[in-house]
Amino acid sequence: MTTTEPTSPDHQGRTADVPAHVADAARANAAAAAPPAPQKPRWVDRFVWGSLWKVVAVVLAATVLLIVATRASDLLRMLIVSMFFALAMVPAVNHIHSRWGWKRGAAVGFVYACVVLFVVFMVVVLIPGIIEFTDQVQANSDDWVASINDLGQNVAGQDLIAPSSGQDAADATAEFVEEYGDNVLGFAASGIGLLFNMLTIAMFTFYMAADFPKMERALMSRMPPARQQVYGWVTDVSIEQTGGYFYSRLLLGVINGGLAFVVMLFLGLSPLLALPLAVFMGFVSEFIPAIGTYIGGAVPILVVFALQGLTAAAILLVWVVVYQQIENLFLSPRLSAQTMELNGAIAFGAALAGGAIAGPMGAFMALPVAAMITAVIKNTGKTYEVVYESKYDTDGVLVAPPTAPSPADADEVTTGSAATT
Repeated sequence: MTTTEPTSPDHQGRTADVPAHVADAARANAAAAAPPAPQKPRWVDRFVWGSLWKVVAVVLAATVLLIVATRASDLLRMLIVSMFFALAMVPAVNHIHSRWGWKRGAAVGFVYACVVLFVVFMVVVLIPGIIEFTDQVQANSDDWVASINDLGQNVAGQDLIAPSSGQDAADATAEFVEEYGDNVLGFAASGIGLLFNMLTIAMFTFYMAADFPKMERALMSRMPPARQQVYGWVTDVSIEQTGGYFYSRLLLGVINGGLAFVVMLFLGLSPLLALPLAVFMGFVSEFIPAIGTYIGGAVPILVVFALQGLTAAAILLVWVVVYQQIENLFLSPRLSAQTMELNGAIAFGAALAGGAIAGPMGAFMALPVAAMITAVIKNTGKTYEVVYESKYDTDGVLVAPPTAPSPADADEVTTGSAATT
């Protein structure tokens, strides 16, 4: 029996049966004309799973590197310090290698020998100076207490220090010197870990400085030519900033300490005391940023005040202030301007940040690192001509504010500046 579709009204209101094959054909045509349902591309699953595995691999690798870095933090810190000293030694090693014809290893060994001789010299000078200072404290402690108490009686009407305090301080100082100052072997035994770290840094520094050209060529051989230019320039800037900072500070320290030594001799201080104090003043004032100037001057002034009196200490204080002005205005610009271009605020902030991150060594290394970063930022990237004239950019002289340029003028200036760049 033939099936028919339900009837539908014709144009005269009558109903007519639609054959089944006609209805099926109509449905097939409608299905063919309808847009196909959206299908998920086959590459989506591969992309999603591939991305997930990459994320998992990156997370695992970062975790492993973090664990390794945490476990080897001391080694990484020593490598960074070694790299700093190696970059500082490269100019001297290159000079010895090119002028005297020595091998780079021999040049590094010569620099090391100079450092060892300086350390031995300081130990030979420092120990007698400490002993003499102890003798001076024991001999003059009663007079110091009496002078301070006389000042307290005149100002406050009472003694400021008990009469026995001076002798107690002298005995404590003598005991300290006897226990630690002469016991060099005991100090070495207690500082065996520090000694090992220093030897490790010395070995890394030696190989980095001696083989620096080979290391640099090996790294650049893995880079395309354009990147080699950038890497080579950054490396040269790093060497110039680090070496320039170190050698300029060293020269300023020699000048500072040498003149301070003459002044302390003039004030009547013994050479055995004046020499270590002068070396301390020169090193701390020049190599410790921000607060080094105050610490380097305060300790010698206190020692001179204790041994030679208030007048001599005041003279030394005046000399420290005068010398700092001479250094800031004349010496430092001539010695450091070409090697260490660094804003004062940046230098102060870098010293604080370096000290917070890595202690005294971090503060010591912060300035050349900040100078290198500043030089890289200053000499890379696109720059434009400054066309706006601020009313405050006239050394304190106020002028009328300039009128705002039209958009066409601004576009023309920007286009011209970018073209010249």
